[in-house]
Amino acid sequence: MELIGSTLTATYSRPKTGHFLPAISTMASSYRNTQPALTMNPSANLWRSKSYFKSSNTVPSSASMHRDNLELVRAQTMFYPSNRTVLSTRYTPDDWYKSNQSNYMESESSRKSAERLRRDTMRLMQDKEQLTRRTQEKSSKNIGERLSDIVFWKSELSHEIDNMVTEIAALTEVKRRLERALAETEGPLQVSQECLYHREKRMSIDLVHDDVEKDLIKEVAMIKSCQERMRRYLDRAIAQLASDRAAQHELERDISDKVTAQRIDDRCHYLRNTSDGIGYYRGIERLDPSLSVPDSWCRFTDDNILHSQSERAASHKLRDEIEILLNTTSNEMWNQFNNVNVAFTNRISETSDAKNSLQTHLAKTLQEMYQTEMLIESLRKALKDKEYPLKVAQTRLEERTRRPNIELCRDNPHHSLVVEVREIEDTIQKLKERLMEAENALQILVKTKVTLEHDLSIKANSLFLEQEKCMSMRKSFPSMPRLVGYT
Repeated sequence: MELIGSTLTATYSRPKTGHFLPAISTMASSYRNTQPALTMNPSANLWRSKSYFKSSNTVPSSASMHRDNLELVRAQTMFYPSNRTVLSTRYTPDDWYKSNQSNYMESESSRKSAERLRRDTMRLMQDKEQLTRRTQEKSSKNIGERLSDIVFWKSELSHEIDNMVTEIAALTEVKRRLERALAETEGPLQVSQECLYHREKRMSIDLVHDDVEKDLIKEVAMIKSCQERMRRYLDRAIAQLASDRAAQHELERDISDKVTAQRIDDRCHYLRNTSDGIGYYRGIERLDPSLSVPDSWCRFTDDNILHSQSERAASHKLRDEIEILLNTTSNEMWNQFNNVNVAFTNRISETSDAKNSLQTHLAKTLQEMYQTEMLIESLRKALKDKEYPLKVAQTRLEERTRRPNIELCRDNPHHSLVVEVREIEDTIQKLKERLMEAENALQILVKTKVTLEHDLSIKANSLFLEQEKCMSMRKSFPSMPRLVGYT
């Protein structure tokens, strides 16, 4: 087909066929006689065949057959001069009239056919023009509806992305708080372990498995348990953040594709027949590069949004669990910290009371030792004082043994001296026994004094470890806001 022209809305082409009628123009040249020779020489018509009067598609009638016979006869008379006088004319008036009538009828028929064709063609052109316009309007409307769908889903994606960005920021902040809280537990754990280490330096009887040690061991185990739970939730938060960012990436990629599609469809929606940049793309209507249908297209974006919402719900739940964990662990550590401090306070009070009691007993023991030493001195002096009376009595008895003969009599003085010696010796024996007892008591008192002094040093060491070492370290226990990761 040969392109012969184009309008604003349609393009026309001329069919390559032998039956296409030429255009009839109103100009004089369109109906001017194209056979000047025939006009100047009417006799030239004698040599025209019957196709001059009849078209090839017209069925021959009886008049035309008669005229053909006459033409044959008249053609023959030209070669026979003798016959020219017989036929003075070549056609009869009736032939001429019929020929004119035939031409009129054929012209009328041709005009009516052309007029009918023109009317049908104009109506076809108008119908096709309207159909083309309606189809183009429908396509524009469909593209506009598609743009509305893209704008709707883009707004949904944008809203979901904003929510996801907010959720990621919130989860990141909670994760940062959890990391700070986990770092803050290292100090209390080190303090508790240091307290146990320092309490191992207690001496002798004070190295007991008391409530303080039990609570310290419980505190160490509880802090390690809190750290383990925090690390587990920290790993979950890291994994959840990765899932949230993956969902956000899918949403951003989807909205980026929709922005591109919206730009393309918007440009297509505003294309007109007078727009620049339009052109022919042969066979483009047979190419179908689409990868989805409207249902799968909507379902894809809806699945992305639902997946993002699911991840946001899981992230929000995890944030709540982490908040509960931080509050729970901080309360547990603070309660155990207070329990240990109370146990330390009680133990320090008990140790201080024991130390004060030991000091009191030591003072009394020292006083008793002094008195015992004074007693020993008194006993020794008393023993020394008994030496001379014993010597006097024994000397008297020995001197009286020298009385001569009958004068050596057991008289009352002899019995009195014997009783006196025996009483003095018995007194000396009892005083020596008491002296020995006093010396033994003094030794016991000295041993008790040493024991009390050693015990006092033990108690002093225990008080130093618990008051100066342990309690001074435990003053630096993190506050509640620091344990939940706020500062």
